[in-house]
Amino acid sequence: MKKLISPDDHIFIAGASGMVGSSILRIFKKAGYGQKANGGFISAPSRQDLDLSDYSSVRNWFQKFKPKVVIIAAGKVGGINANSNYPADFILENLKIQTNIIELAWKHNAKRLLFLGSSCIYPKYANQPIKEEYLLNNSLEPTNEWYAIAKIAGIKLCQALRIQYGFDAISLMPTNLYGPGDNYKVSQSHVLPALIRKFDEASRNNFDSVECWGTGNPKREFLHVDDLSRACLYVLENWDPSDSNSPLDENNYPLAFLNVGSGEEVSIKKLAELISSEFGFKGSILWDHTKPDGTPRKLLDVEKIKSIGWRPSITLRFGIKETVKSYRSEIINKTLRH
Repeated sequence: MKKLISPDDHIFIAGASGMVGSSILRIFKKAGYGQKANGGFISAPSRQDLDLSDYSSVRNWFQKFKPKVVIIAAGKVGGINANSNYPADFILENLKIQTNIIELAWKHNAKRLLFLGSSCIYPKYANQPIKEEYLLNNSLEPTNEWYAIAKIAGIKLCQALRIQYGFDAISLMPTNLYGPGDNYKVSQSHVLPALIRKFDEASRNNFDSVECWGTGNPKREFLHVDDLSRACLYVLENWDPSDSNSPLDENNYPLAFLNVGSGEEVSIKKLAELISSEFGFKGSILWDHTKPDGTPRKLLDVEKIKSIGWRPSITLRFGIKETVKSYRSEIINKTLRH
């Protein structure tokens, strides 16, 4: 079966300096994309080279480079604390970035576009595991609704352009991601990198205990960022929502976005124990019940993406081990800003 993108395509990766974007760049190059010998090219402009929130700059960039495949891995991200304290930043910056890129990719005749959303788009108390059809059927988790609303707008813009103009835009909704290049700053990081930083500092300083947010009871699903990148490559090469065998929603309409995750969940308490063991931490783990837990459970139903042939390959235990190695090489010899 002929693939829907080719190594001789010009690919634009928006957000290539971040954890997700840098992984996508690495995985695509490993698969033969972006090699001049194949006639291909990958554009991965830095924030200094291209301000994605500025419409005129993005328009001028598309006019000059005319990419045929566009991957949107750019955006403002952060944990519960950052989302709660900077709601306007999260909704405004993400809306600007994604709308600029999606609209201009369509206007400049890109042949495929992949938009990356987030599992936080789903209702706080959605049935588990969460199916794609649960989008917009109840209220969001308040601690990250601003980011979620921006992502929902991106999904719907892609869907609307597909319906009205036949623009080949698809979306993936990843679960919680981790891996090389994550953000370990205490005030901005998600739960897994935040725990890595906490237990590293505790083990190096011989602390008697580590205090973590909430009760530790909520369950979360985690996916290694390289598994997501392989999913991005797979769907861009193989998934055509208009194909008769493509996944459908419960009303038998073609889906233009799919969940992507490991299909497994772990409690935050168990996660803390797994990470603490990687650092050899022998002290106590304390839980601050005055801090929010967030959504009680968030497990994605990934049967639809599995039905088109994709599977995750990195287990959580192995992924944590490799991420801790990466953290040590990336961070320990650098000064972290609080």
